[in-house]
Amino acid sequence: MATSSHAILLFDGVCNLCNASVNFVIDQDEAGYFKLAALQSEAATPILQQHQIPADYLDSLVLVEDGQWYGRSDAALRVARHLGGAWPLLSAFLIVPKPIRDFVYDWIARNRYRWFGKQDSCRMPTPELKARFL
Repeated sequence: MATSSHAILLFDGVCNLCNASVNFVIDQDEAGYFKLAALQSEAATPILQQHQIPADYLDSLVLVEDGQWYGRSDAALRVARHLGGAWPLLSAFLIVPKPIRDFVYDWIARNRYRWFGKQDSCRMPTPELKARFL
């Protein structure tokens, strides 16, 4: 589970945009702060249950950090805080009212399969990345 030295990031494992985003997070998260799992995976089930998140909650990232869970734009912007380079500056958008941020997030989420496609199954981590996944 998530600890103060790690957070858990759950993502739609069949979404090409989500998988590209996870690859980006892996590349930018040199400290290995995030532990990753597909929302559809067995590893995600107890985490979703513990935080009373519906199992079909697939239209959003889920970030579990310090005992709290965050979805949609909150999750994406909180992830940015822990990335390398200038990416933490994106967390400044947390001052934008949540309904506006989530409207944009939901619009992208609704169209992600049409714009970016999807896979038939969840990604399997390479042996080098296996330790980053739950």
